[in-house]
Amino acid sequence: MAAEAGCTPGQLALAWLLSRGERVVPIPGTTDPDHLAENLAAVHVTLSDDVLARADALVNHATVVGPRYSAAQSREVDADTFEEDA
Repeated sequence: MAAEAGCTPGQLALAWLLSRGERVVPIPGTTDPDHLAENLAAVHVTLSDDVLARADALVNHATVVGPRYSAAQSREVDADTFEEDA
């Protein structure tokens, strides 16, 4: 999908996240200046409706399930949890 959109896989992921609305703010991390430039360029990636739909089908509440951390780690980390909308 990234090749079809004319971007890198990382840019595709960031552009998809940016398309989720103002409540979603991706915070990618890197120690490589080239990756930083690549990540910043993701704001200029425009994804077609078809690519967005296919990405939505791959990453959603049905395909990504379970806790982020183990029970032991959860006691050590202050993390938000999200419930599906009713």
